[in-house]
Amino acid sequence: MKDSSYLIGRQPILDRLEKITFYELLFRSQESPGSANIKSSLQATSQVVVNSLSGFKIEDVLGTYCGLINVDGEMLMSDSIELLPAGVLGLELLNSIEFTPEVITRCRELKSLGYVLALDDHVYSSEYEELYKGIIDIIKIDLIKTPLERVYQTVDSLKRYPLKLLAENVETRHVYLRSRSMGFELFQGFFFSRPSTLQKKKISDSTHTFFKLMQQLIDDSDIAKIERTFKLSPALTYKLLLLVNSVSVGRREKIRTVTHAITLLGLEQLKRWVQLALFANDDSQELDNPLMDMVAVRAAFLEKLALLHPGTCTLPDAPAEAFMVGTLSLLGDCFGFTIDEMIEGLNLSEEIQNALVRREGALGELLTIAELIERLELDEATKLLNQAGIPLIKVLGCQSKAFGWRDAFC
Repeated sequence: MKDSSYLIGRQPILDRLEKITFYELLFRSQESPGSANIKSSLQATSQVVVNSLSGFKIEDVLGTYCGLINVDGEMLMSDSIELLPAGVLGLELLNSIEFTPEVITRCRELKSLGYVLALDDHVYSSEYEELYKGIIDIIKIDLIKTPLERVYQTVDSLKRYPLKLLAENVETRHVYLRSRSMGFELFQGFFFSRPSTLQKKKISDSTHTFFKLMQQLIDDSDIAKIERTFKLSPALTYKLLLLVNSVSVGRREKIRTVTHAITLLGLEQLKRWVQLALFANDDSQELDNPLMDMVAVRAAFLEKLALLHPGTCTLPDAPAEAFMVGTLSLLGDCFGFTIDEMIEGLNLSEEIQNALVRREGALGELLTIAELIERLELDEATKLLNQAGIPLIKVLGCQSKAFGWRDAFC
């Protein structure tokens, strides 16, 4: 079955006052939306990361809390993990990881970058002494799998280290109170809450587009060439904007163009995201989707029209801004969310927001003209064009070029 939605599981982790401190983010699939049916831990982690950062708004998944994501050894050693915003998403290291000197060095490096590190389903051993002494923040102990006597021994052995113990699989109040009295500081289990599943309609991408983008990044292509690849995929452009807002750099200034978003994110971060997305991506062919074709045609039309409008023709960034307005103006219709919901999740410039929501400003007027022409309300469109001093023959030329957008970017 082809995935039609982003899915991600979430279960709260509480403190001794029974207040939420973290959410563990869990892999979910269309085949098994209520539980984790994991065929590949790397693919599962990749999908959780991609869905968290560019499928949902990170605030919708976590609110004001921090998240923990399961990480295997391969993902831990990959640069891609650094795409996650430290201080927002922490790393729960699976018990399958072999803690070689290289892995311990990697953990120390990630700790220095600000990541919270947790050991999953851990059993105390003196061989992990180096990890206990300031590298690991949280140790999870499974209260179902671990015999009670071993739990007492583990707590007694670990209480001298600067870390917190998390009681996992707390299923009754009796177990919760007992684990509190033993010295656990964090708690997770069905007694508090079963994992919930968040769902959002998926905005598809072509795997071919991801591979093309990956190759450009490997070849150190210039940003203009990378931007053209994003223009092939309106949905990918929207995901880029969500991604920029999910990592810390995206909050510093308002986004005006695709190039601006790429610059804010940085090519290394973009490369990490594409690498993860290739693992998590389906193989739908977006360019053959007529709705996506309509989005791209409108965006290309506005880009050309911006070169003619007196309010935009002298502004160097205006064509790219107009392209973004055209892209975003139809995505809500294609994927089932309102323009206000989309705006809320993106850190767009005031000019772009005003154009999309209220059809105000020069960009808003361009969008209105495009919509009138699409509806064949040519008399109204001509009035606006005459007011702006734009000859109709030039507008028809812009429209003709827009219909050839696919050939122009290939």
